[in-house]
Amino acid sequence: MTRRTLLSILALLAVGIVGRLTPHLPNATPITAITFSARRYVGRVWAFVIPLSAMLVSDVFLGFYDWKILLSVYGSFLCISLISQCVNKNTDPMSVLALTAMASLVFFLITNFSVWLFSPWYEKSVAGLLYAYELGIPFLRNMFMGDIFYLLSIAGITEVARRISRVSPPRQVFISGGALIGVRYAPTHA
Repeated sequence: MTRRTLLSILALLAVGIVGRLTPHLPNATPITAITFSARRYVGRVWAFVIPLSAMLVSDVFLGFYDWKILLSVYGSFLCISLISQCVNKNTDPMSVLALTAMASLVFFLITNFSVWLFSPWYEKSVAGLLYAYELGIPFLRNMFMGDIFYLLSIAGITEVARRISRVSPPRQVFISGGALIGVRYAPTHA
């Protein structure tokens, strides 16, 4: 494993954990974004390991809840990890947007079904299920908007960092009287 890969893994884990532990809109966390980013920048297996690890670590601090509903949340992110397998270095932005919408919808459908099924809050009927989905719509919106925000942020920061790391450091810097008067760069290698 390269140093860059290790740093990417640790950074994505940190973003996922901190993003869940800091105040945020309900469901607006970076977990989907780190899943897609792990797939794109680190590898297939890491798209499963990183988000589930971030969830587990942050849940230690946030507290665990009804295990059946908790399993549906983790199961949803396993499904999102499968969806992320469609993302690669050449995936166009519109495809990523569609996959992000699909990920948010999968999470919404699975977790709201689970809350309807396993909690006492809703009547166990088609009407109760539809009501659970209706009340979940604001959470779906928050998740999708959070996913887009975090995906753009992580992708933007990653691409800028990659470009910066490709630029050669200055070979010589000329300073006169405390002012920078010239820089000679080493040749770049592609």
